[in-house]
Amino acid sequence: MFSTTLAGHRPLRERLLARFQAGRIRGSLLFTGPEGIGKRRVALELAQREICFRRSACGQCEGCRLFDAGELPFELPNLLRVTPEGKAGVIRIDQIREGLDSTGQPRFSRGVIEWASLAPPPRCHRWILVEEAHRLNESSGNILLKTLEEPPAETHFILVTHRPEALLQTLRSRCERIPFSPLAEPEAWEVASRHGWADADRGRWSALGEGSLRFLEEEAFRRAEAQLEAWLALLEGASFPAVAGPLLPEKEATQAQSEQLRQPLELLLRLLADLARIQAGAPPALAPWMDRLAPLAAVGRDFRSGQEAALEALRHLPRNLSAEPLLREVALALRAG
Repeated sequence: MFSTTLAGHRPLRERLLARFQAGRIRGSLLFTGPEGIGKRRVALELAQREICFRRSACGQCEGCRLFDAGELPFELPNLLRVTPEGKAGVIRIDQIREGLDSTGQPRFSRGVIEWASLAPPPRCHRWILVEEAHRLNESSGNILLKTLEEPPAETHFILVTHRPEALLQTLRSRCERIPFSPLAEPEAWEVASRHGWADADRGRWSALGEGSLRFLEEEAFRRAEAQLEAWLALLEGASFPAVAGPLLPEKEATQAQSEQLRQPLELLLRLLADLARIQAGAPPALAPWMDRLAPLAAVGRDFRSGQEAALEALRHLPRNLSAEPLLREVALALRAG
């Protein structure tokens, strides 16, 4: 009854299926939990099961092949996907109201609200998946609000986010929240192994991923690894110009620089939390870097100023502040600790 390609969350998936089959699942759900742990994939499984010829998301029949395409379409017979667009990475009002992309071209056949009101295919429901739902701006969120509050019969909205605090409170209050936990390390590594990762990388990959699949692509992993080591070098006394390269946004990236800055700042907070753990006699989460963490923790420095600076920088990211001055300020706070 479950997809064989989806790792983890089995008890939660069983509860969702049982509730759905009993007609006890609400029309608007909010899937929350850390980034990259499979929330979106569990949402897709609910829709895929209805299209599957075996009604099990088997991954082998013609129905499942619609979902297993290399690039999942935005619109399938029983599924509509709404995703952030453009370098700013927002879900705009045109996507909700008219189904248009950032160039004004149709992304799917109808706007979300009209699509939701259509009769579903036989033996199916209509599923509307809003990915990175915290990217709904105020206008698009308010347009969606009324439909989300009272979805048409046989229609289910699933909003997926790893940042529920950034989602409009009015949207949060209209949805039933379904919290997801990180994957167990063996579950995450099973998926990594299928993607070609070697056992030699397991320790560092698992520690950086923290129960997620964010770093399945080697380029993404190596960049996060370089960012962590840049912060370590700064804490060890290296100059900012000498080591800051991996921390700075990539100019050619499709993602906005404010979003590119989020990962290194969050990695710094994890690193500082580990140093505090070691000082308290607890094992660090980033154990593969213990040979560099231990000497830093032994100095007995207070890292609160660095933590406060990183948190303040994260709070100001939506204002699109200049990356280098912002990171320099955080680096100075680390030295002041």
